[in-house]
Amino acid sequence: MMRLLIGVAAGYVLGTKAGRARYEQITRTTKAIVGSPATKKVIEVGRQRLSDSLNTQPRLEPLAPIDEDTTIYVPRGR
Repeated sequence: MMRLLIGVAAGYVLGTKAGRARYEQITRTTKAIVGSPATKKVIEVGRQRLSDSLNTQPRLEPLAPIDEDTTIYVPRGR
């Protein structure tokens, strides 16, 4: 608990020394990075990869259609 209080106090002191202008600059930069299309794409790809790695269902690919309404699927990488 004491470490947390020391960390908060140090952050407060350093933050007040930096001033409001620096705070605004950091805020603008953070918003620009978070709102960037490149950042959104990286997050989307990362989420998809995580989802794929956590998914317990096998990825399936069509093997051969039997008729118009029926297709056989097999796990990918077989």
